[in-house]
Amino acid sequence: MDCPDALERQRMDAGDEYGVILGYMPMPENWVYLNVYLQGKPVHQEYDEFWLRHPPMDPVKRAKIFTPFVHAMKGLKEATAAQEVQYMDRPELCEDDAMEINRRLNILHTLTRNSRIAQENQVKVTLDVFVPCTNKDHPAYGKQGQIEKVTGICMRVDGLVSKSVTVGQKSIRIADIVGIEAEGIFEEV
Repeated sequence: MDCPDALERQRMDAGDEYGVILGYMPMPENWVYLNVYLQGKPVHQEYDEFWLRHPPMDPVKRAKIFTPFVHAMKGLKEATAAQEVQYMDRPELCEDDAMEINRRLNILHTLTRNSRIAQENQVKVTLDVFVPCTNKDHPAYGKQGQIEKVTGICMRVDGLVSKSVTVGQKSIRIADIVGIEAEGIFEEV
């Protein structure tokens, strides 16, 4: 590439104020690296002096260099997805709803007084549970949460000591329960 001809051609394309257009950006005429840019990329022959001092890197080794960046981008996707989760305020139960949940818990307690009775009755329940936000980086942390459904066999209702309901292997605080369903058990008599 002949430098003066290329420079003249780029000056005509860019107008009077700029000497070179680099990609889409016009560069000033007194740009320090103009000569280096106009020379183009260096071309090295195999086994020349530069090639012997700086042999090409094996592609596998080169890929290993960039592995941390790939893992960082995966973490970015997860963090972005975590920020998109919608949270809500803890639902306030009216007095009637609270009494109905209490009534249903008493029925479940009667059906699961001890482990033998709980195994005999096999009461399948679905609980609507308020789960607080556990992501410390989310603005909802400590203030809001989500409603999750927990379904399984009710094994125990302890309203005195642990104040929890055990469904399968999971123990749920009674204060976090916002709804209870079980087929054929809670109908009004």
